[in-house]
Amino acid sequence: MPKDNSIRSVLIIGSGPIVIGQACEFDYSGSQASRSLRDEGIEVTLINSNPATIMTDEVVADHVYLLPLEVESLEKILQERQIDAVLPTMGGQTALNLCIEADKQGLWEEHNVRIIGVDIDAINITEDREEFRLLMEKIGIGMAPAETATSYLKGKEIAQDFGYPLCVRASYTLGGSGATFVHTKEEFEEALKRGLEISPIHQVMIDKALLGWKEYELELLRDKNDNVIIICSIENMDPMGIHTGDSITVAPAMTLSDATYQRMRDMAIEMMRSIGTFAGGCNVQFAVSPDEKEEIYAIEINPRVSRSSALASKATGYPIAKIAAKLAIGYTLDELDNQITKTTTAYFEPTLDYVIVKIPRWNFDKFEGANRRLGIQMKSVGEVMGIGRSFQEALHKAAQSLEVKRNGLGADGKGITNQDTIIEKLEYASWDRVFVLYDAMQMGIPLRRIHEITKIDMWFLRQIEDLVQTQREIEEHTLDTIPRDLLLDAKMKGFVDRQLGHMMHCLESQVHDKRVDMGINRVWKLVDTCAAEFPAQTPYYYSTFELSMDAPGIEPYAENESVVSDREKVIVLGSGPNRIGQGIEFDYCCVHGVLAAKECGYETIMINCNPETVSTDFDTADKLYFEPVFWEHIYDIILHEKPKGVIVQLGGQTALKLAEKLERFGIPILGTSYDALDLAEDRGRFSNTLKDNKIPYPKFDVITNADEARAVAEDLGYPILVRPSYVLGGAGMKIVINHEELEHHVVELFKDYPGNRVLLDHYLDGAIEAEADAICDGEDVYIIGIMEHVEPCGVHSGDSNATLPPFNLGELVMQQIKDHTKTIAKALNTVGLINIQFAVKDDTVYIIEANPRASRTVPFICKAYGEPYVNYATKVMLRENKVKDFTFNPELEGWAIKMPVFSFDKFPNVNKNLGPQMRSTGEKIHFIKNLKDPVFKKIYSERNLYLSK
Repeated sequence: MPKDNSIRSVLIIGSGPIVIGQACEFDYSGSQASRSLRDEGIEVTLINSNPATIMTDEVVADHVYLLPLEVESLEKILQERQIDAVLPTMGGQTALNLCIEADKQGLWEEHNVRIIGVDIDAINITEDREEFRLLMEKIGIGMAPAETATSYLKGKEIAQDFGYPLCVRASYTLGGSGATFVHTKEEFEEALKRGLEISPIHQVMIDKALLGWKEYELELLRDKNDNVIIICSIENMDPMGIHTGDSITVAPAMTLSDATYQRMRDMAIEMMRSIGTFAGGCNVQFAVSPDEKEEIYAIEINPRVSRSSALASKATGYPIAKIAAKLAIGYTLDELDNQITKTTTAYFEPTLDYVIVKIPRWNFDKFEGANRRLGIQMKSVGEVMGIGRSFQEALHKAAQSLEVKRNGLGADGKGITNQDTIIEKLEYASWDRVFVLYDAMQMGIPLRRIHEITKIDMWFLRQIEDLVQTQREIEEHTLDTIPRDLLLDAKMKGFVDRQLGHMMHCLESQVHDKRVDMGINRVWKLVDTCAAEFPAQTPYYYSTFELSMDAPGIEPYAENESVVSDREKVIVLGSGPNRIGQGIEFDYCCVHGVLAAKECGYETIMINCNPETVSTDFDTADKLYFEPVFWEHIYDIILHEKPKGVIVQLGGQTALKLAEKLERFGIPILGTSYDALDLAEDRGRFSNTLKDNKIPYPKFDVITNADEARAVAEDLGYPILVRPSYVLGGAGMKIVINHEELEHHVVELFKDYPGNRVLLDHYLDGAIEAEADAICDGEDVYIIGIMEHVEPCGVHSGDSNATLPPFNLGELVMQQIKDHTKTIAKALNTVGLINIQFAVKDDTVYIIEANPRASRTVPFICKAYGEPYVNYATKVMLRENKVKDFTFNPELEGWAIKMPVFSFDKFPNVNKNLGPQMRSTGEKIHFIKNLKDPVFKKIYSERNLYLSK
């Protein structure tokens, strides 16, 4: 029975700005769902307030409403458009909550709009923890002993009955907000109070803590005929007690017996069927006892696509959101094509002949004083995924993707060697837990002891111990004496050349040459959903090393499934994991870069390791390499594909940092040259350029050690802005007001950024900050937008409210900004995008910095003006077009405001003051007709409130 033809137009609700607990995985699912529905001839209207996403782009939906996620906004849309159905399952908890609120107010009924893809009753059952517990009891599914409390007194009674440790969870919240394990009466009372406050229905569930139990997730899909398939099993390496968004997870499940897995499948299907009759995706979480009994308890069920759905989609190649959207409009699984093979149906369960490992990415350095211990309230801001032929290889690749200045596990001289520190870090899990496990084993702490402390399954610990053993073996050799089998074994386990160089006291490049001489080469395998039983049509690859195949009459070889075409190719380097300072806005730029290069006739190749994003969708680029944005992996792909060049301007600092190596190895950089990129980062060279062009800049100096700081400060005068070179998101930046503060901060910087130079700028107190983005082809410059920050100079541009166009800059100042932008863009030989930041004081415009790359604000300007600027800029980088070839027609009535969003609620004790270090996790866009608008008046009146020095 095909789709429901009465559904001609669908409204998709997005997830709003990125916060901890709800990130760009919903941009991915919303974009997929929209494309999936439009393929069916359905008109798609989309509401979301996040300007940094592909989801809110004209290329994704027929009608995009950049409005606040409120019932009034939905009302406006329904008055303007004929909407047949609303799909609320693609925008996380935010979308579901808004859909429920609108339903309570009778909005859907009044406008004759059907809710598809979910059942409101199902949401209510799963979110109301007491209802859910009673339902599980009724269908005979075990759960941890639990009770709900709607008052402080009731909560204390439950705690008295159960005894500690306990788990406290708030109902109807996101990312585990308000959820925590408590071990003492004092901890419990604080958690209870907070949980009751933040739950919209002032209800908390208190359950007996299953500390040390193993945690699993299953991703399910169901159609209207009640066909159910399990897309993926995911095992948390960390046991119960750490939120699944903060856990290292592995797919498929590694330590589950087949009989227990079958029981878990049956339970998941029974649970899904018991909560309603909706068609779509569902995520179920379980706890399993770590003994022979393998008892299974249900934790929760989410009747929507989730963070794990994005991970499962990328892990298996099965596009859950795309299929879920088609199921929501009436299709059944057996009527749909497998999106990878194109020859089999979607009614099948993917088979994995590889392992994936997800590691979360944290940003505790941005939340000074934060409790860094991981628990059941999520704290990570992003994640990476590694794909390998073994757990060890996938774990290493994930660690290499994190961009935390590590080359993988161990073998980089950065391990901890103090036993007491290691034991404490094992007890109090934090962002570096997986590295500490390695350090503990290197020190010789027994596995039994590590298991007792962490409760991590012995299978995982033995896998890591084997890596430590391999390192010991390699360290007994030099590059000249290492046997081929040992080197190949190390490469198969995911060790990179840089680590091997560290072990054998030689250069990374020497290891690379040695292994190539030995015939140890990286090969690429397809992610094909079916373990190669059927041919795949979709070019989605991961790399590995494998033993050569021997057959009579032929040279031994390792099979490489990535066939190189004879088309001219362009590689786009992605931006890696989301983090504060580098988020989804760079993924937006990468995707548009890929689409523009396709339009120019190039074969497009994407390299990225972020499972939450649209850039790593299997059909965004012509070829996707799901690999770390890490030199060795990239270099091998370049040697294999031989592209015309590499685009580094669109992937933030991640891609930019690789420009020097590309230049050194003679690989063409498309767009602005490496020399120009470096000139902008090298403050001394850049200031000389400004001086030559008679452009003012704050007085500054550069120091290379802490001894020089005081003398320089006396010359510059306080306050002083201190910052390291070559960083993004204001990392390490601080305003200091005396010698003591200066010396303390400078010492920290040289410790954190060894070998880097530190810049000291005289801080222009009370200045207005503005910024401009432009496209330059080396000759002509087009300014795409000038923004004025509402907060004074000193608050990081990513944390400032900013208006487009400026609201309070006179003609003289505006002319200086325009002139300086054009002069600098040409002086830096910019080819593509450039962002310049200014401080305005006493009608003089000073230059703070220039970045000849895509910036955080580019997507915002594209959305505000309705112009595809990244598309134009990419064509300029490719030398396909000049600036004068484009007809620019920006349209904006009034002003657009870029409003930052913070996730301080996850760190209640953190100082919320704002300064030169960026701390916001996302942003939203708000349009105003005039400056009397209450939203603008409020942010303007509070502009100095959180400024800290």
